[in-house]
Amino acid sequence: MKKILIVLFVLPLYISAQEAVNTDITLEDIWKNYKFYAKSVPGFNFLNDGQHYTRLEDNSIKKYDLTTGDEVGALFNADKIKNYNFKGDLDGYAFSDDESQIMIKTASESIYRRSSKAFFYAVDKRKLIPIFPDGKHMYATFNPQADKVAFVYENNLYVRDLETEELIKITKDGSFNEIINGAADWVYEEEFSMAKAFWWSPDGRRIAFLRFDEREVKEFTMTLYNDDSYPIYETFKYPKVGEKNAVTSAHIFDLATRTTLKVQTGEEAEMYFPRIVWTNNPNQLVVFKMNRHQNHLQLLKTNAATGETEVLLEEKNKYYIDIHDDLRFLKDNLHFIWSSEKDGYNQLYLYNLKGKQKVKLTNGKFDVTKFYGVDEKRGLVYYQAAAKNPMEKQIYAVDLKGKRPTIITPGIGTFGAQFSSTFDYYVLNESSINKAAIYTVRNAAHKPIRVIEDNARIAGLQEEHNVSPVEFFSFNTSEDVQLNGWMIKPNNFSDTIDYPVFMYLYGGPGSQQVVDSWKGQNYWWFQMLAQKGYIVACVDNRGTGARGEEFKKMTYLQLGKYETIDQIEAAKYLGSLPYTDASRIGIFGWSYGGYMSSLCLLKGNDVFKAAIAVAPVTNWKWYDTIYTERFMRTEEENPEGYKENSPVYFADQLKGNYLLVHGIADDNVHFQNTTEMANALIAANKQFDTYFYPNRNHGIYGNNARLHLYQKMTDFILEKL
Repeated sequence: MKKILIVLFVLPLYISAQEAVNTDITLEDIWKNYKFYAKSVPGFNFLNDGQHYTRLEDNSIKKYDLTTGDEVGALFNADKIKNYNFKGDLDGYAFSDDESQIMIKTASESIYRRSSKAFFYAVDKRKLIPIFPDGKHMYATFNPQADKVAFVYENNLYVRDLETEELIKITKDGSFNEIINGAADWVYEEEFSMAKAFWWSPDGRRIAFLRFDEREVKEFTMTLYNDDSYPIYETFKYPKVGEKNAVTSAHIFDLATRTTLKVQTGEEAEMYFPRIVWTNNPNQLVVFKMNRHQNHLQLLKTNAATGETEVLLEEKNKYYIDIHDDLRFLKDNLHFIWSSEKDGYNQLYLYNLKGKQKVKLTNGKFDVTKFYGVDEKRGLVYYQAAAKNPMEKQIYAVDLKGKRPTIITPGIGTFGAQFSSTFDYYVLNESSINKAAIYTVRNAAHKPIRVIEDNARIAGLQEEHNVSPVEFFSFNTSEDVQLNGWMIKPNNFSDTIDYPVFMYLYGGPGSQQVVDSWKGQNYWWFQMLAQKGYIVACVDNRGTGARGEEFKKMTYLQLGKYETIDQIEAAKYLGSLPYTDASRIGIFGWSYGGYMSSLCLLKGNDVFKAAIAVAPVTNWKWYDTIYTERFMRTEEENPEGYKENSPVYFADQLKGNYLLVHGIADDNVHFQNTTEMANALIAANKQFDTYFYPNRNHGIYGNNARLHLYQKMTDFILEKL
């Protein structure tokens, strides 16, 4: 009798939940009007005094007091400048180390994710000195003494002497798609987060730089459509798995002698140099040297006068080593701080300059997730860690002896900080999964000074639109692995209704989605779907971060395998709940998440009814060398890993509804992935939906594209799930 009652009442109630509820959260308000956009506090350009910062506002560089928020003056006003090619549009700026000079840029032109070119000018008493008027150039940077500027133009490295106006051409062999000096190639830029590839010595006498010989790197071509009779073909060097990388070498130019020497790094054919860092000694720098498998890292202490090297620190790993920016040399010129996973969790260490470990600064079965720096005046190291649980992150301080670790943010949620240059003040941001970020100024004693932004407007919108709280949950898989997740239920939730489930994921190595922090614009889309009668859920699979090295790196050589197993088990768990409909489970992801949603629909075709894949990798052999080989090695070395975990090989297993989306001008995950996947589906006679976005890159935005995409995805969910 109870089952009959459920049949009689569930259908009308469910139809009401899906079709009759007219939620006032709209896609236009999310992605066009940005009604729900939470305010953030942009990165602070702290001045050397530790109390003031500058900001680009109204085409001016304005100076503010951090403790009061009051403007105390304008350091530069672009609207009052009429000089050379400068048209009054200020795109960015940077100070010299001593703050005596300002470098400004205008007419910026984006290239890839991090690279750009522009016109740069040095500001001299409201007069602008063009750095290089002949054409747009890249990464103009003062030396520490602010009397010279280095920059890259047409793949060559230059120095402009601001006092004599002499132009020094350091390299002469730069050529498009052949030789790059002082700027990173595509794959270093994307995978090592490096665009500028030159570094001034502390005394301003020398410049260290990387040279990329990419003549043997194969090219990839994208097609751009611009209302002309013929499209534009953009061709660039892109090393795919197992193919040749650029031959990279490290060099040092001496301005006094006008000579360049090569750093003696040994065999370089299959090596990476992902970082170069000068010590506080102007005659000494450290070059990171890593093998192609990325499981052997050496920090090479280098004599800047001779190029001779010796190993300062060496790490080997049975999986791989992640590159980071956690190397800090202390002012005593005797010690440095380094982070490593060598003990199973990412921790901070103090070493001497002979490479001997002196102190393990942090100690525990938790990951340090961010290193903020060292307050040497007070002898404190600041860092963020997931010490309580993987879903929360607090900020800690520990002394240089590794004693007295202190939590400075004892609350619940996720905390981040921007410290001033003297560590006298910092801006704390705190958020939770149900609360947008609050930004507060604190002093060195961790006492609040003032609130910059509390996002109270977002809390009001949450109440106004009757959103449902996001709830955390965990469950154990059949392999007894505990996985964490979050869930949003419809705001008119009833446990007598069987709701469809819409899952969201990313799932890539070291990533996290199940974190007690604000989720941004997608939060409102998920709430909109919940108000239309869907349970929205997300689970972090094995391979994700903040749970130690073994949990993160167990997917080595088998990207996609364990992640897919875990997501299928998550779907089964969610489908087993008394208020869900196990026959109506869908999944969505972007980039690595699109790769995962594709695998889930294909390998879990008896579990998932629908999947949306945006910009997915569909075969790892089509992705770049550094990222893919770090986790998978080459296809030749690991054929089964590629064959068993690439969606294109499982197209014939499609049973559910599949939406495949890609930007045609995606320089990162190439449109090739989607076209090859379409080919495989057609060959298997499988029906699917596809959307493509001309001239859009991996992010798919601009000229209404984001709203257009989310409208399509919403319609697909409502129709297919």
